[in-house]
Amino acid sequence: MSTGNNIETEYLELNEKQEWTVHYQKIRTESTSNSYTCLEAIKPQNKPLNRYRDVSPYDHSRIVLRRGSSDYVNANLVKVEKANRRYILTQGPLSLTVSHFWLMIWEQKSKAVLMLNKLVEKKQEKCYQYWPEKMGADHMIKLEDVGLSIEYVEYQDYSHYLTRTLRVHDTETGTSREIVQFHYTTWPDFGVPGSPTVFLEFLRKVRAAGVLEEDVGPAVVHCSAGIGRSGTFCLVDSCLVLVS
Repeated sequence: MSTGNNIETEYLELNEKQEWTVHYQKIRTESTSNSYTCLEAIKPQNKPLNRYRDVSPYDHSRIVLRRGSSDYVNANLVKVEKANRRYILTQGPLSLTVSHFWLMIWEQKSKAVLMLNKLVEKKQEKCYQYWPEKMGADHMIKLEDVGLSIEYVEYQDYSHYLTRTLRVHDTETGTSREIVQFHYTTWPDFGVPGSPTVFLEFLRKVRAAGVLEEDVGPAVVHCSAGIGRSGTFCLVDSCLVLVS
């Protein structure tokens, strides 16, 4: 039996027996019964760098920065080996972690950022704006503490999502690289996309850009905490790889 049929059979059985709540609780229990530590996240100098007190990266898979005054960023490398997928799941940057966020993208050679939330939701800041307000070299964000500058190059609106092309300049080496931000703007916090068709269109757009392939750096995926919407995107993408 193929992997695709196994997934479909399990889905139909859970649906028929109405066991989704039980299945969720089982996964939740398993996820909290491991021996993984988050010691770096709770160090005094790193606590202010976490958006949420109860969301910390595991020590064994956290992204370690190589440049700058701190090696810490609230981000984990997630591997789905059977699907040949790698993702970096991270929180929406805070004002004081924008430098770390971009340094991670630069050092990990990521080709894309997938942003699945709005900057403000329910009148609360969910993510600090980490790209320039306006396009052009005159409006670059300069991150002197990590030796990077961010330039806003291009913008395209697709109604439910948009793309931004951002150019990262390494001021130490004089090199630069373009990053595409795919920004899904209609996925509510603690909710689901209004239309599976639009979500799948977004996923196809991301895939067509080649930014999820194994021969490039892992795509950076974030919402506010880097858990719910981010994890769901990665799960849907990797499951569709397995069943195709």
